[in-house]
Amino acid sequence: MDVDHSIATSSELTTSILLPKIDENIMDKHPKERIVEILDVLEGHVERIRREAAQLEENRDHVLATLDSILQNDLINQLDESDADDVTRYAERVMNRCQTVEVRVLTLRDQMQEDALSQINHLIDSLVMDLRHDHEAAKQRCLSYMNACSSIMVEGVMDKKFESALLGCTLDDQKRVKKRLQGLLSYFERLRVQMFE
Repeated sequence: MDVDHSIATSSELTTSILLPKIDENIMDKHPKERIVEILDVLEGHVERIRREAAQLEENRDHVLATLDSILQNDLINQLDESDADDVTRYAERVMNRCQTVEVRVLTLRDQMQEDALSQINHLIDSLVMDLRHDHEAAKQRCLSYMNACSSIMVEGVMDKKFESALLGCTLDDQKRVKKRLQGLLSYFERLRVQMFE
């Protein structure tokens, strides 16, 4: 049995996915071994699709964060009312268009992992809400969460409650949480730069 191990590029994926070719004339392998070999190739395709979908999801989130940053930028305040209104409407139109794109990579979780992720999301959502009231305290809390995600302390302390919940999450969720916190820290930095301009 000949198996085609070539990998399709992103543009090729839009037209077709290269699947393993099965040559039934070669009988030198046991049927189970031939099927397992095909399944191995297909599993590689699935993992590649998951990585590409996760990257698309991350790109979409980055676009939305950039659009939000544009809408919050002080430059808009420097425009006259008519121009500011045009720019705001344009940015909101692009944001609405971006939100029509849905990309999801599902992660299989047991009930304990679901509970841990729910606790993590609650803590981060609470942090985002606190950002409006006390920017500096929210930043310090975000750093303490980030320290819980890393073996190297960035600065400040580590939040033990956050670390405990994070350890109950799947590895995929842990990576996503770390990226989300890195995005929040970047947002804090942009706010700080804007405040001192």
